[in-house]
Amino acid sequence: MASSSADPEKLMAKADKLQDLGDLQVVGGAKELGLWNEVSDFYRRASEFYRECGRSQPASDALAKGASALEDKAPEEATKLYDDACTLLEEDGKEQMAFDLYRAAASLYVKLEKYSDAAAFHLRLGSAADKCNAVNSQCKAYLSAIIIYLYAHDFQQAQKCYNDCSEVQGFLNSDQNRCAMKLLSAYEEGDAEEIKRAAQSSAINHLDHVVIRLARKLPTGDLQAIKKDVGDDDGDSLDEDDLT
Repeated sequence: MASSSADPEKLMAKADKLQDLGDLQVVGGAKELGLWNEVSDFYRRASEFYRECGRSQPASDALAKGASALEDKAPEEATKLYDDACTLLEEDGKEQMAFDLYRAAASLYVKLEKYSDAAAFHLRLGSAADKCNAVNSQCKAYLSAIIIYLYAHDFQQAQKCYNDCSEVQGFLNSDQNRCAMKLLSAYEEGDAEEIKRAAQSSAINHLDHVVIRLARKLPTGDLQAIKKDVGDDDGDSLDEDDLT
């Protein structure tokens, strides 16, 4: 006979109770950082009990619930909870159930002005969508990452991201690809008005609201410096190919 500690029903009951305790802590308005960490612990322990029952979805949900509750009070911990919640589903081959979590984490990173991390989560969503044959979600994730890099003044990374993502056939033939190409071309030309026009594309209108807001603020950074850098790179390439 299995021990009571391994009884699935008892483990589930413990997990439910821990989530309730975490909810009560949040509703009670914990104010000290240590107490917010305690709230996180309740959700993490609940998740562990669900995992012991072989229930990856409720385990992930518990972490996601904790992340959502802590976004304003302990955002760094919230990003870790979102990360772990996504990983649980990835490990169980349930990436499609994590799409909203990738987006929530990316949005939080934007709020924290950690743009590389935000873009990374959109790329992670793109990889997950690829496994699920969710081409539209994949293409939107890739375009979102490119926009975030542009907003963060990282043109080179945006261009690299575009080139890497364009190796995926579904993205190469998509409206999102064409939108990204127009944005990057306008940046290369230093054409602020064309960037603004491209940012009004219908492909962007269907992205997450957080990303749309960033796109509407483009261009950011020194366009002329970007144009000069692109010109210098082209010159270097010509020199390398000139064998005369």
